[in-house]
Amino acid sequence: MAKNKFWQTEYSVTLLVLFAVILLFMPMSIRSKTQAMYISRWNERYNRLDYMFSVINTHISDDIIKSYNEAETSTQKEQILLALIKPYLRIDTEKSPPRHYKPRYMNNTKVYKGQTYYFEEFYFAEKNSIIGIKDVPRINPHDPIFLLMFDINGILPPNRWGKDIFGVNIYEGGKIEPFGSDLSMEKLVQDCSLEGTGISCSYYYKIGGGFDE
Repeated sequence: MAKNKFWQTEYSVTLLVLFAVILLFMPMSIRSKTQAMYISRWNERYNRLDYMFSVINTHISDDIIKSYNEAETSTQKEQILLALIKPYLRIDTEKSPPRHYKPRYMNNTKVYKGQTYYFEEFYFAEKNSIIGIKDVPRINPHDPIFLLMFDINGILPPNRWGKDIFGVNIYEGGKIEPFGSDLSMEKLVQDCSLEGTGISCSYYYKIGGGFDE
């Protein structure tokens, strides 16, 4: 009888330990799978963007180039880019994301107005994703002319750079590069972490990097 009670106690303790281990690692497993899905969708989106801009560059007319060169404001330039990419990405210009939609950096700090990666204009696009467009002034000819932001999860959380938000630089001639392509591997790893902004994850994931929580 005593032996049976001991066996039952030992069995119960084992079950409790196993249950605790499952509870401990299940959230991490779910987060890892979700992040892997975001990374996969971002890589797929980037490959499509690369092809899309090569097509646009091949067929862009002199009139569009002239209109861009004559545009006097950032808003006018952004509208020109929007018109070019709208049919490819199925952008809906009739409605905008809610005002409470505010992307944050990976370390959960705010993206303040005036910062490089603060976007004023957002649009809904295919698969309920969100796109941000930003004209940027060039200091030298090698600087990008636009920034594009993609929240592949739309208005659903986490709305964090490097989690479900990624982006590309667009250069004159239609060339694109993921954010962070100019950084060393050491800086990429540092920025694409819970202590970093997550901006450079756009490139880090593209070259096969993984996120380690």
